[in-house]
Amino acid sequence: MSQDLTGRIALVTGAGQGIGRAIAQVFAAQGAKVMLATRSRDNGEQTLRLIREAGGQAELLTVDLGSRSAANRAVEATLETFGGLDLLLHNAGVFPMQKLIDLSDDTLEQTLAVNLKSCFWLTQAALPTLRLAQHPRIVITSSVTGPRTAIPGLAHYAASKAGVNGFIRSAALELAEYGITVNGVEPGLIATQAMANLGDSPELAEHIPLKRLGSPEDIAYAMLFLASRNAGYITGQTLVVDGGALLPENAQLS
Repeated sequence: MSQDLTGRIALVTGAGQGIGRAIAQVFAAQGAKVMLATRSRDNGEQTLRLIREAGGQAELLTVDLGSRSAANRAVEATLETFGGLDLLLHNAGVFPMQKLIDLSDDTLEQTLAVNLKSCFWLTQAALPTLRLAQHPRIVITSSVTGPRTAIPGLAHYAASKAGVNGFIRSAALELAEYGITVNGVEPGLIATQAMANLGDSPELAEHIPLKRLGSPEDIAYAMLFLASRNAGYITGQTLVVDGGALLPENAQLS
């Protein structure tokens, strides 16, 4: 079956770089009209340029998804620009390293707001339109950190991503009556700017059975499947994309 997205309208959050940029590019390449929501205008404009140079359709909204009003604005901009919304692809997230003993209220609140609360805000804002869409999809970038493993200095991040998985499972049950599927992807170690927080990439890759870090495109294509018509009977699930690092015989290395 095809994963052609011609005529579909997608909102991609965190689209300025890394995984979000790859999601936006992959979905635009498959024919979707893409609203790019990102904090950094410079990064967002680069993503926009790359998509348009490749023949895709996209527009840019600069927004920080740390509040309900910002989430509402992202959905409203998509509707005003493209006239609808079929695919909500929520990737925006923050990744501040801070040990628990030093964790400030500001860091905790920002992490929970952007990574977890925004799932609620965006879904609530998009729901009236998604209920009218054909084959509506919500796909969220979660993480193996929190649901399956942990990293010192990221308790707040891990808690937010564990919460994301709980949201996915519960929202899937509630939204099934509208034909809306809700799924997620759990990236492992992915070659993005955030990897600089975790140390030397070649050394980390040695602990992965496939002997490489994942690429942003690896995550984007997993999300493409979950957003496609092929995945119409899958909901409330998260797909781990980690190169085999969490397979039982290798779990002690994670």
